[in-house]
Amino acid sequence: MQLKNKTSEFWNNRSKTQKVLMISSFAAIIILITVISIFSSSEKMVPLYKDLSAEEAGQIKEELDAKKVPSELSDGGTVIKVPEEQVDTLKVQLAAEGLPKTGSIDYSFFGQNAGFGLTDNEFDMLKVEATQTELSNLINEMKGIKNSKVMINLPKDAVFVGEEQSTASASIVLQMNPGYTLDQSQVNGLYHLVSKSVPNLKEDNIVIMDQNSTYYDKSNGDAGSYADSYSSQQGIKTQVEKDIQKHVQTLLGTMMGQDKVVVSVTTDIDFTKENRTEDLVEPVDKENMEGIAVSAEKVAETYQGDNAANGGTAGTGDEDTTGYAQTDENSENGNYDKSSNKINYEVNRIHKEIAESPYKVRDLGIQVMVEPPDAKNTASLSTERQDDIQKILATVVRTSIDKDSQDQELTDEEINNKIVLSVQPFDGKVSLDTASEKSSVLPIWVYIAGGVLLAAIIVLIIMLVRKKRSNEDEYEEWTYETPQEPINLPDINEEESETEETVRRKQLEKMAKDKPEDFAKLLRSWLTED
Repeated sequence: MQLKNKTSEFWNNRSKTQKVLMISSFAAIIILITVISIFSSSEKMVPLYKDLSAEEAGQIKEELDAKKVPSELSDGGTVIKVPEEQVDTLKVQLAAEGLPKTGSIDYSFFGQNAGFGLTDNEFDMLKVEATQTELSNLINEMKGIKNSKVMINLPKDAVFVGEEQSTASASIVLQMNPGYTLDQSQVNGLYHLVSKSVPNLKEDNIVIMDQNSTYYDKSNGDAGSYADSYSSQQGIKTQVEKDIQKHVQTLLGTMMGQDKVVVSVTTDIDFTKENRTEDLVEPVDKENMEGIAVSAEKVAETYQGDNAANGGTAGTGDEDTTGYAQTDENSENGNYDKSSNKINYEVNRIHKEIAESPYKVRDLGIQVMVEPPDAKNTASLSTERQDDIQKILATVVRTSIDKDSQDQELTDEEINNKIVLSVQPFDGKVSLDTASEKSSVLPIWVYIAGGVLLAAIIVLIIMLVRKKRSNEDEYEEWTYETPQEPINLPDINEEESETEETVRRKQLEKMAKDKPEDFAKLLRSWLTED
């Protein structure tokens, strides 16, 4: 009754606004507790199997329902979900039961269904089906391939000895993972795998394509060379442009700000691969164009006396006969001199075998757009700063272009023609604040729950403060009334004249007031004795 009276008094003393606020807070707390309990008690569903066919999903759903396991289907029936704590157990149980059943036949079929009831045609059909399944499983293990379908056509064996044997053929459709493309080495390996898995199957009789009708042809060249296909060359070109663009973007972004610069790079790459042999002969002394003297021979002949032979070569005089020496009967004393000097020189003989790799940058163009510090004022970017940017870009172009591909060194004017610098405001620039706001959007129920929780906390704080104040008021009243109790007690001088019976009666009254339970026990004991 005291609690009821205090509650009624507390409620009646509150204003209308306070009553509405208290009721709303109480209802919000109840709703919040209910929502939290619902979310906490609900089971978290996670995928058990993905990318299921309608047949497989139906088989697994039927088995789960028989086991009384809650399940959900999503993504058009291709994904089946079960409670998180049962995923591992269910996978093992379903695998032991042979689920999911794909409907395809592999080599295990022959061990499980061996018998004498199969005809030759049925056996050949099952063998082809099993080969297709096993080959598809092998292809699915390759990186980037999500799924595959294989169709094999095996010819019949020749009946006669001289009859030409027909060749087999195969068609493969690949389902690639998003954003993944097979390189040439993987394609060549795929052709080799299929050819060696099927008897009498040549690589020319294999057709491979993906879900986007893109054909993959086998290359007869070097499988590891990037220049084998157009796609590989474009990939190298894109990578070179991306590296240069990233370098320039980082450099200018540090100077102007990352959101103030946009860079675009275009290149011309030389993919020519050259192997050549050179045999060169060079002088040792390049200044005098002389080699090293290996051997020298110097001969000198002198003759003096009568009838000395004429100097020079016989038969070469004006009046001589060719090849015959002239005789002079009237010749007298004469002189004969002959000298010769022979020197053998050795030179440098150089043999070079040169293999020049491809991927040389023959030409390069850089386009840069810069937003001035004050987007609305183009003149806020000084001319000196523009010249600095132009010099930086010129250095990048000069060092990136291959020197051997140019007949002569590029002039400053030619380099500047390969650079485009534009200073203008970026009207189409995406605001980072807007992007962050969009990325941080939360569901509306989060805001509602947060608001309710905040209101409940505020109400609880207010109630605690008021309760504390009311306790302080009661404490003040108690401390005020306590000193008044001795006033009602009899005087000490009067206690001496009281009898023993009066004192016991007062003690019993005090005991009944202070300790009613002990007093009740005492009364029971008295009544029992009586």
